[in-house]
Amino acid sequence: MANALKGTAFELAGQKNLYTGKVRDVYNIKGDYLVMVVSDRISAFDVVLPRGIPYKGQVLNQIAAKFLDATSDIVPNWKISSPDPNVTVGLMADPFKVEMVIRGYVTGHAWREYRDGKRILCGIPMIEGLKEHDRFPEPIITPTTKADEGHDEDISREEIIASGLVSEEDYVQLEGYTRALFQRGTEMAADMGLILVDTKYEFGKKDGKIVLIDEIHTPDSSRYFYAEGYEERQSAGEQQKQLSKEFVRQWLIANGFQGKEGQTVPDMPDAFVEEVSERYIELYESITGEKFVKADTSRIEERILKNINEFISK
Repeated sequence: MANALKGTAFELAGQKNLYTGKVRDVYNIKGDYLVMVVSDRISAFDVVLPRGIPYKGQVLNQIAAKFLDATSDIVPNWKISSPDPNVTVGLMADPFKVEMVIRGYVTGHAWREYRDGKRILCGIPMIEGLKEHDRFPEPIITPTTKADEGHDEDISREEIIASGLVSEEDYVQLEGYTRALFQRGTEMAADMGLILVDTKYEFGKKDGKIVLIDEIHTPDSSRYFYAEGYEERQSAGEQQKQLSKEFVRQWLIANGFQGKEGQTVPDMPDAFVEEVSERYIELYESITGEKFVKADTSRIEERILKNINEFISK
């Protein structure tokens, strides 16, 4: 099995600090730039699982880079360059403390809430008579708080503005960008025979202007269905064929873990780790229409550090 990048602890030229997230190691360079290393860590239910998934970081980084480039006409973004398959270097921005989640279908968290009888999600009403994976009449925006630790929480537009997390003027702009990005992502997915089901976007401010930050339209931040057979599966009451992290969540649930207190993360066997890796590569090829080229993982940390240092020195 290929090596997985579990994490980094580099000392880079001009480095001010290092922030380690669930999946990414983010280096602050002189307070002006960020070097984001996308590891092979995988999280579910807001818990980082013990084993890394080979090539997952490369998949996420390269899909995000493609979509950042493809949407820069809609909203400026933080990306400057990707000097390594697992690395993006970009502008530093002050992040908003909310994530803009947009959902086109009653799936995942939206379905679990709906199934339990709730008809309002983040202040947005959901019509009666829907079944799992049905399409909403129009996409709904269901923001969450961006927690530094623990679980993100659902929050309404009204609560965001009232609490001062985001000004009303900025929030209106965030909603507009979110809908436009989701429309572009939906169109690009359709071209590849996929349905963009739901996704999240993160934004920040740089020099007083809103910019798109972090990753977009990756299997960690988004859910995709195969378009072919969608209607037939819905009519027959069958589960949709999807490309996302949901199958990892379902495996964890089946093995007694949902991130709740007192539960223990089950061990992922080698065969399942390989299956997860293959599913990430499948999504890359499905969404980009390009053959995935596996980077050399024999000395993955050395490779990444060398490529970062060469970029910084320029």
